[in-house]
Order: sequence, then C-alpha cells, then structure tokens
Amino acid sequence: MTALPGPATLASTALIDSDAPSVHAFATQHAQGSTDRERAAALYLAVRDGFRYDPYRIDLSPAGMRASSVLAQGHGWCVPKAALLTAACRAAGIPARMGFADVRNHLSTARMRETMKTDLFIWHGYTDIWLDGQWRKATPAFNIELCDKFGLLPLEFDGHADSIYHPFDKTGQRHMEYVHQRGTFDDLPLDDIVRDFREVYGGWLEGNATRSSLQGASFDSDIDNEKDAH
Repeated sequence: MTALPGPATLASTALIDSDAPSVHAFATQHAQGSTDRERAAALYLAVRDGFRYDPYRIDLSPAGMRASSVLAQGHGWCVPKAALLTAACRAAGIPARMGFADVRNHLSTARMRETMKTDLFIWHGYTDIWLDGQWRKATPAFNIELCDKFGLLPLEFDGHADSIYHPFDKTGQRHMEYVHQRGTFDDLPLDDIVRDFREVYGGWLEGNATRSSLQGASFDSDIDNEKDAH
C-alpha cells in the first residue's frame, strides 16, 4: 500500500529550507505548468541543468549541504541538488522527500576513484515526489552538459515514471547500477551521511572531515583531460 504524504513532506527544515526566500523565488520562477506533474517536471529540469554537478567540492557541513546553498553557489553534487529539488517542490506546494541508494559505475574520474579507493558510491541522493497519487523518484544530479561529456543520455523526468537509472550509455554499454536502496527520508539525514562517509571514504575527506580533499582540483578539467587521453 502506498504511504500517503504526511505534513513533514511539505515542511521546511534547516537543510531542506523550502521557506528560504531564494528557494521560494526559484520555485515561483520555474514551477510552470497547469498540473503538479508539469510543475514538478519543470522544477526537475531547472535543478538538473541550472546547477553544475561537481563532486570535488563536497562540503558536508550543514551550511554546505543546505538546499539554498546550491542556489548561492551555482553548483552541487547529488545530495544537495536533490535537497534543492525537494525544497523547491515543497515551496510549490508539492509533497516531496529525499531518497538514497548505494550505486556502482557512478559518474566519476580516475582521480576521484583513486582518492575514494572504491567504485561504490554510498548515499547517492534523489528526490521522491508525490504526483497523481504515487511517489515518483527523480534524480536531478547530472546536468546535460556533463552527460554529453561522458557520452550518456541525460536522465529525463516527466512525472509519470521513476527517473533514477543511467543503465546504459549512448553506445549501449551498461552504466550505473543500484546495489542497495537506503529508503526515503522527510529530512536530509546528514549525521548518518557524515558518519558513513568518514568510515568508507576516509581518504576523500580532509581537515575537519567534512570537505573533499579534491577541492583544489577541477572535475570538469579532469573529464576533458581523460577524454583527450582516449
């Protein structure tokens, strides 16, 4: 039986800060359409392509993970971008929550895989949106320019079906694989994410163990250099 959305799926929190003026303005601008499904799909595209995916500049502090921080910075990685989509949906009156899974064959670079010491990406984030009486999954992480660089078809979301898989690239080769679903959350479970990142990716975090050790490098440049090398 489908769980109905509770009040928490429309509430603002410290991290899914749907009541922030910048989030309200973003939702008002981009939630265009005559139905919640159309408005959610428009918000999805606005988050997916309006903010560059950059996993090198991870900041696991509350300020770095807040949905409105993506608006302020102009970039984000999968979790804060999903937080922004969740917050924007709530600001537009559409129930939404966050979902997480562990995946392999995630979009990355040789430098990133070497630093992480694994090809397993834990706590990969997406947004769960209540549309037409069903929860629909949407993954706004990977902007269309990034997908083009990796030779991937961008993930589309029309509100009728889930949008979480990059199962094949443009040549038909298998790509992202979901190996474990962590479930859905009304708020961003930051303490759990930080704890598990410290345990699994100790070499990826530095200083106070909340910032990526790759922040001095360029994700886009590494992608371009790897393409040139091939």
